[in-house]
Amino acid sequence: MTTSPDAEERELSDWSRTLTQALQILDLEVDSAKILEVADRSSAAVSPNAGAISAFLVGYAAGTVNTKGRKGADEAVQKAASTVLRVLATGDDREEEGWTGTAQ
Repeated sequence: MTTSPDAEERELSDWSRTLTQALQILDLEVDSAKILEVADRSSAAVSPNAGAISAFLVGYAAGTVNTKGRKGADEAVQKAASTVLRVLATGDDREEEGWTGTAQ
């Protein structure tokens, strides 16, 4: 049995709400589409498990930013996700020049 996109979106929204409540991060609105894009593209480009690692690191990086409320948290997640997607798009590992300017 397959799940329709609308049903899956509702299911992910419900799951996100459950987890944000359980983790006591009530002011976070999860951008499921962006996180899934990061995970899907990482898995396709690197390995099947790279998606989970990438999604975790986006959350971790965003969590290290000193924010005030939902807007700041959303911006931190978007910045971290955009950095991952940029790395995937360019295939850039920047070993020589480093990642100055991309930190949270």
